[in-house]
Amino acid sequence: MYDNRPIGIFDSGIGGTSIWSAIHHLLPNEKTIYLADSKNAPYGQKSKAEIIELSKKNTELLLKMDCKLIVVACNTATTNAIQELRTTYNVPFIGIEPAIKPAATNSKTQTIGILATKGTLNSELFHKTTEKYQETKIIEQVGHGLVQLIENGKINSAEMTQLLHSYLTPMIEANIDYLVLGCSHYPYLIPQIKKMVPKNIHIIDSGEAVAKQTQNVLRGKIGFTSDKKNEAVFYTNSNPKVLSEILENRYDVIEKEF
Repeated sequence: MYDNRPIGIFDSGIGGTSIWSAIHHLLPNEKTIYLADSKNAPYGQKSKAEIIELSKKNTELLLKMDCKLIVVACNTATTNAIQELRTTYNVPFIGIEPAIKPAATNSKTQTIGILATKGTLNSELFHKTTEKYQETKIIEQVGHGLVQLIENGKINSAEMTQLLHSYLTPMIEANIDYLVLGCSHYPYLIPQIKKMVPKNIHIIDSGEAVAKQTQNVLRGKIGFTSDKKNEAVFYTNSNPKVLSEILENRYDVIEKEF
């Protein structure tokens, strides 16, 4: 069983390229279309109704491009909108949630930290997940300002360093041994975070798990590509230069109004 249609991926900006990268690494022959809704970033400060509306807009654009599967490469959109998307559209969806389970299961100190957007931490899905691990102390921290700095190409700025220090220090003092990155933008901050936290703190993001789930869904329900064209198309509705730079200028970025 083969299906040569592309995989669609969307995020509230450039952060979901960390998810795209994991998918591309595991499934290098699959065609992909990526939407960076940077004009509306960050989703984490919007209402649930707004997040659902934006997620539907992105989904409909990807369906017009004949995508066989849609990856919601945004924690905030997944936790607030994916149930609505699944009941509205006849296409498989794969979401991204903070990797609480492996952190809570493997923690030796029974204390983990999660750095995420307000929209993710306040969502019903997140609360249902954390309720399963009541024996683990979970230090929650909203990453105010981090997405905006990443979207503006200021990953290595002094302002970013200052913000990260202020968010991570209380977690370190609380003796966490796992740090969960609950936003697809945040993996781009791992090099800086590693310099700030003790070596015993494990940093977890969801990219590899999402890629494996994508592979499983293609294998079980849809089919892999047979033509091995390995095409990757990237669209953004704001600031294409930053998206090009995060992709190391290896792919064409198309500016498009959506």
